[in-house]
Amino acid sequence: MHDPTSLNKQGRNTGRQYRSAIFVHSDDQIPVIEKVKAEVQKEFYPNAPIVTEVVPVTVFWDAEDYHQLYLENNPDGYHCPSHFYRTEPKLD
Repeated sequence: MHDPTSLNKQGRNTGRQYRSAIFVHSDDQIPVIEKVKAEVQKEFYPNAPIVTEVVPVTVFWDAEDYHQLYLENNPDGYHCPSHFYRTEPKLD
């Protein structure tokens, strides 16, 4: 589960590379994103603003191989308690 209310942070990881962002290929995608963002804000995060950035795609690089499917490929590595799909509103 990605936390869209954490600015430049996901769990213990901090820095701009951990920001919440949606990368768009065209301006036509922005209204759809904003609509869904508003719905998710209302239903799941009524007490914490969503800080997800909407930014144009420029250059994209895949992460290094050791980052791909990290938790699946490192079963004895750290376990992130927030890796789940939220089905109910966040409780504060």
